[in-house]
Amino acid sequence: MTIKVGDRLPEGKFTRMTSDGPRKLGTDELLKGKTVVLFSVPGAFTPTCDAKHLPGFIELAHKFKAKGVDTIACTAVNDVFVMNAWGKTSGAGDQVLMLADGNAEYVKALGLELDATGFGMGVRGQRFAVVAKDGVVTHLFIEAPGEFKVSSAEHVLAQL
Repeated sequence: MTIKVGDRLPEGKFTRMTSDGPRKLGTDELLKGKTVVLFSVPGAFTPTCDAKHLPGFIELAHKFKAKGVDTIACTAVNDVFVMNAWGKTSGAGDQVLMLADGNAEYVKALGLELDATGFGMGVRGQRFAVVAKDGVVTHLFIEAPGEFKVSSAEHVLAQL
């Protein structure tokens, strides 16, 4: 069943890179008492994700913060090393938290997995953005297949 506005985001874990190496980050730590924008891309370094999706959130991070967003996080079904490298090359810095969902467990829990086996990419996450306050979904933007509109930083920001 797909997550919807008003639902509590499911418990789960991501992996992120720290100065001490890979570290698990649970949803409780990520979401509790915070307003969070979590956006998902089908894959790090893939064309739309790399040229438009992540850069939009990096460029507008200060505007999200001005609207009360505590954390902007990007997730993809990639390993933590790929997500870390993508964050570095994209200049994500401390503007966007790069979260690996290496086995697609979290996107499956959301009901937002994507079968990309036809492209040789296995199971991935759909392109989407969710805004959550204290773990409860307040806004949800799921892209139609092949689209990049409603989950863009510009569109999400305009809805806040």
